[in-house]
Amino acid sequence: MQILLPASRVTPDLQTSSRGVGNHNANVSGVLRVLIDTSTWLDLAKRRDGQRLIVPIRVLAFQGRLDLLVPQVVIDEFERNRPRVEASMTSEVTQRFKLIRRDLVQYGSDHSEALEMLDQLAHQVPLIGAMTTRNFEEIREQLDRGSRIEPTADDQARVVARGLTKAAPFHRSKNGTADALLIELFSTVLASAGKDDRYAFVTSNSEDFSAVGGDNRQPHAELAQLFAGEHSTYRLGVEGLEQALAEEFGEEWPEIVEENYFEEEPRRLDEILAAEQEMFDKVWYERSMRHDRELTFEGKQEELERHRSIARSGRKRVENAYGAENLDPQDNFEIGMLNGKLSALRWVLGSEWDFLDT
Repeated sequence: MQILLPASRVTPDLQTSSRGVGNHNANVSGVLRVLIDTSTWLDLAKRRDGQRLIVPIRVLAFQGRLDLLVPQVVIDEFERNRPRVEASMTSEVTQRFKLIRRDLVQYGSDHSEALEMLDQLAHQVPLIGAMTTRNFEEIREQLDRGSRIEPTADDQARVVARGLTKAAPFHRSKNGTADALLIELFSTVLASAGKDDRYAFVTSNSEDFSAVGGDNRQPHAELAQLFAGEHSTYRLGVEGLEQALAEEFGEEWPEIVEENYFEEEPRRLDEILAAEQEMFDKVWYERSMRHDRELTFEGKQEELERHRSIARSGRKRVENAYGAENLDPQDNFEIGMLNGKLSALRWVLGSEWDFLDT
């Protein structure tokens, strides 16, 4: 087996990116080296809270404390399954909303409030899907930055031997070649472990890798010897991955997660509309009061009185809604912030950038 490093890989003190990611030398000792099966990467990508692990993994890899072992077969399987999983994540939610709405209309009596709330939530579905599918991009970046491991002739020969003897993961009536290759690659990497190195094999594929008829968090009996020593552990699924990280980094792990994970929930449509209305009112109010000041400065008293008469009811409504004390920007920066917020909210609602008419 060969460990191949991308040509762009340099030590983290020489390379960083705007995402806080760098790369490290795969020969650094005393780190946790993890081979994560495609099944677990896909499970992590599908999670709305996937960033909770994805970001700490990226940071720890940059710091040289975590080494992702990445066979090409994992990348190939990830990309092959990615379109299907991404599509299902949004289509399933959309279909569920449609069915619930249909049932409310068909079997309900007066559910106008529930229907309105459902329509508001349905507006979020595309944004929720987009926020979740970004996990795929970031995972792929980590796969590209990880330590590539390629099979040698010996690794491939052992895969064939497993197939001929129906040894796990060939114990089921399916083609287990890719799974067997992962095990042999992990076995070869493990054989070169340093005294301070720790290794973990993480998979969500319990049918092929886990104990049969027992605790599926334990490896299959024919694979157990790989995880019998102190250098190596078998982990099941995303929960197992987090458990491996938590055990490795101990009391520091909760701090790592807290410092690097910021949960983001998309706004409901009614919240966006309310915020757009507030920014509209405040921008209009500031412009109206500024026009008063300009007319006063120019000495146009008659026009000033006419303008105040026209604007009086609108100003009163805005002052009652937000408080007069909150309607007087102190400088051009605050005025610019109001206009910028209005422009951004209108863009989200479908207008062009910089549409600021009031």
